[in-house]
Parts: sequence; C-alpha cells; structure tokens
Amino acid sequence: MKNEIHFRLWGRYALFTDPVTKTGGEKCSYHVPTYEAIKGVLKSIYWKPTIIWHVDKVRIMKPLQTQTKGTKPLVWGGGNSLAIYTFLHDVEYQVAAHFEWNEYRPELTQDRIDGKHYSMAKRHLERGGRQDIFLGTRDCQGYVEPCTFGEGDGHYDNIPELGFGLMFHGFDYPDETGKNELCSRFWRAVMCKGVLTFPRPEACEARRFIRAMSRKEFEEDRNIKPVELEEVPL
Repeated sequence: MKNEIHFRLWGRYALFTDPVTKTGGEKCSYHVPTYEAIKGVLKSIYWKPTIIWHVDKVRIMKPLQTQTKGTKPLVWGGGNSLAIYTFLHDVEYQVAAHFEWNEYRPELTQDRIDGKHYSMAKRHLERGGRQDIFLGTRDCQGYVEPCTFGEGDGHYDNIPELGFGLMFHGFDYPDETGKNELCSRFWRAVMCKGVLTFPRPEACEARRFIRAMSRKEFEEDRNIKPVELEEVPL
C-alpha cells in the first residue's frame, strides 16, 4: 500500500510547546518541532477519520534561532493581556510521514481503498495543503511543498548528537486508542546528524492523564463518498 509522503515545511516563525501549558502566560518554544505539531500539519494537508498519520522523521535544515516578541493574547474573561513569547525564527524542515488505517473505526472499513487516500494526499500536498498550515500556533504561518527526504545540505548534518531532554510528544485521543480518555505523551528527544526520529505513540512510556473523553461518531453513508465527489477545488 502506498502511504508515505515527504515534504518541505518552512516559515518565518514557529512556536512548539506543550499544549497543556497554553492556557495563558508567557511561552517559550521548544527548539525542535513536536510530533503533535507535525501531525497537525499533516492533517491540514489531508485528513480523513479512516486514516491515522504517523510522523517518522523530521530533518532540521536551518540553524536554531529564537526571537522574543511582545504579544497581546486573548484572555478567558475577554479582552487582551500583555505577554512575552519566545519564537523560533526562520525555520525549515524536511518531514517523512505515513498513514495507516484507523482500526478503531470499523464503521469506515469500506473507505479503506488502497491508493485513494495516498493520491488525494499527494495532490493536496502539491497544492500547498487542504487547509492553512500553522507551525505550532495560528500566529505562525507555515508552507509546504513536496521534496525528497535527505536531499540538500542541513545545518546539523555533521553534528553526531544533540539532546533536548524530556519533551511533549503528542496526545492519545479516544478515536485512535479505543480508550475513553485523553492523555498526553512525552519522550526524550535526541537529534542525530540533524534528524529527529520519532518513536511510535505506543512506544512512549511517559504519559499523563488529562480527562475523560469520548470519541466522535461518524455516519458511514455521510462520510464515504466517491473520489470525484471528495475532491474540492482549491
């Protein structure tokens, strides 16, 4: 089954953090992307409940730079507050990812058509994504285009290893785990010669329970359509 895509991802700013800490206050970006942030990019390129995207590797192409900016984030009670955010500046990555069938969606079994979702993902990637691309937060616009993973020179190609300690990896959602709970995952990030190789979600040993949560239900006759009806001009 064809299910793998490679693409270049870049933007002027990025803010990669643990989403649990995004309820307010000042924020400082991780130095490298999180699994969940790249998965969000993949969903903006193309997504259906029939599939689950898995991020395999991310290659850091440009030197790590930060820039501090004053912002006016919205507050829960209304209005804005003043805060200092530390963004990554002038970022560029190469991403290798693939999708698998969502085994926790048996009602969508008929939509597991070999080649259909791969072809649609490739077409939307060539068009720059089905939805707007964000680098960690809506404030940071991103852009994508197809590439070959590993091509070109990266800034960290000759550095054997860089460790970033315990980092947020992603969320365990009920529709991807079969459990009626939302949990966050963590891993010890290590970059080898400019490449982050992400473990699969089930391989992450550090987890934190957040809250009980049930999955969204989909109706088969409303979500399975012929390819020609699913394609929306961009």
